[in-house]
Amino acid sequence: MCGIVGIVGKTAVNQYLYDGLTVLQHRGQDAAGIVTIHDDTFRLRKGNGLVKDVFHTRHMMRLQGNIGIGHVRYPTAGTSSSSEAQPFYANSPYGISLAHNGNLTNAEELKYWLNTKARRHVNTTSDSELLLNILGHELQQSDNIKLTPDDIFTAVSNVHERVRGAYATVALIIGYGMVAFRDPNGIRPLVFGKRETENGVEYMIASESVALDACSFKFVRDVAPGEAIFFSENGQIHSHQCSKNPVYSPCIFEYVYFARPDSTIDKISVYAARVEMGTKLGEKIAKEWDDIDIDVVIPIPETSCDIALQIAKQLDLPYRQGFVKNRYIGRTFIMPGQEQRKKSVRQKLNAISAEFKGKNVLLVDDSVVRGTTSEQIIEMARASGAKKVYFASAAPEIRFPNVYGIDMPSANELIAHGRDVDDVCDLIGADKLIFQSIEDLVAAIRIGNPEIQRFDTSVFDGIYVTNDIDNTYLEKLHALRNNSSKESSDKNADSVIDMHNEGAE
Repeated sequence: MCGIVGIVGKTAVNQYLYDGLTVLQHRGQDAAGIVTIHDDTFRLRKGNGLVKDVFHTRHMMRLQGNIGIGHVRYPTAGTSSSSEAQPFYANSPYGISLAHNGNLTNAEELKYWLNTKARRHVNTTSDSELLLNILGHELQQSDNIKLTPDDIFTAVSNVHERVRGAYATVALIIGYGMVAFRDPNGIRPLVFGKRETENGVEYMIASESVALDACSFKFVRDVAPGEAIFFSENGQIHSHQCSKNPVYSPCIFEYVYFARPDSTIDKISVYAARVEMGTKLGEKIAKEWDDIDIDVVIPIPETSCDIALQIAKQLDLPYRQGFVKNRYIGRTFIMPGQEQRKKSVRQKLNAISAEFKGKNVLLVDDSVVRGTTSEQIIEMARASGAKKVYFASAAPEIRFPNVYGIDMPSANELIAHGRDVDDVCDLIGADKLIFQSIEDLVAAIRIGNPEIQRFDTSVFDGIYVTNDIDNTYLEKLHALRNNSSKESSDKNADSVIDMHNEGAE
């Protein structure tokens, strides 16, 4: 999962790009990057690490210009090389820089086509660089001396025809402006906003509305599936539906886990969706566990706090904060290595013994993915004196790999794959385990926007909205991830890229 931002302003945008990336840090902690345009030249800084660590004052001073894009990344194939950090850029045609959130499912086919037909070189294993070069190729097909908005929309339409998968994208074109577009299924989120200044109207693109809030931009709307929006350098805006058959199918896991609760995605409040998840799950617990004696409801912070509070309300039980979170440890789910995830759980959470001692506790989490975190947290609850430890998941059983940009590509890493609820319960060490049903999860989220008829729920049911995933693909992805993990362990992950004064640290 990644986060992207883009701004077309009337004054310097470097600080606003930085601020936008900072509030999207939850979407990726592996690398960060910003590119601006000044004097028809890209000014780029990117490297591994958090936003605050990649950008220092000297870097910000070099990121001059009134237009720019930014990116925060976490690796979906186990790699964390700085060469994979975004944004990427290409000198031809015009000069293009691109940042992308998602994953292309026909990347192997696209790379072969680029090498043999388009004759464009791809320097990394990143599918985002593939997307950059495909967009560049399609823009180059224009017969006009100068690009028009229609030329750009035609290029994006051709990208949609050629590319499959999930992609929320923002790109700069030197001499023209910024274009943002979303895949025809709208799997990954993308919003845009504007603000009035004394110098004129400025526009911003972001993965989540919270980034607009942080930069004082007013939310306008979501970018529609298949849509492209072009913001010219002089502040004109053009939009066009570039897909023949767009079908709204946003990733349901955005609402379960990834997005911040203060964001609104596809007209759905993430906070309200999580509250409703708690209502649905509380009703299920009351119905199916009427013989279970629960003393207290305790969330596993932080995503599940709103869910657990609503469950406690439904069950008329006390709600307690039984764990204290170290906010200086990253999100364990998106850490690149399994061993690193295991090690970080104890550093991340500490139990308040008084809330557990002698009690039957109901722990609530947003989901159970690999089960490693759940197992260790249950052990912590028992070590703190809990008599019984029950466990509730606000999401259904995750049984299938994700191929659209979430770091769970291997089925054998998923604890619920090929197992029933009792088996999972035994493995994580709970006294009782309950999962939200997929029907209740969808219903809870659709309340915010009944117009959405379909969500991508592939991690739960194995139905992939792009209709191009089979066992052969999943086996190749698993092998690729294993190879990438081995290679990345031999690389130095501390290098950075700075197009101006590169290496001058």
